[in-house]
Amino acid sequence: MFDTVRDGGIVLADRAYDSDALRKHLAGRGAWANIRAMPHRREPPVFNRWVYKQRNAVERFFNKLKPFRAVATRYDKRDDNYLASVKLASIRIWLRFNESVT
Repeated sequence: MFDTVRDGGIVLADRAYDSDALRKHLAGRGAWANIRAMPHRREPPVFNRWVYKQRNAVERFFNKLKPFRAVATRYDKRDDNYLASVKLASIRIWLRFNESVT
């Protein structure tokens, strides 16, 4: 699963992926694991909250895309058509939250 990680990369993951074996594997590949530590850890590893917040913002955006069925099911098989539908859905989401009330 983490075979595509390159040197200097950052892996962002949930607490479920918090293990010393995974951190060692990623460190061996030259990557840094920004994974929130499980509460039972006595010495939690280094964790950057700002990077984790950025990950959360991306996850929230994809959760807002899920109601658009064509995007969620990847109805368009061509990459350019799929990207266009993602952009259109993004515009609709943006307009919904930024439209004028007056």
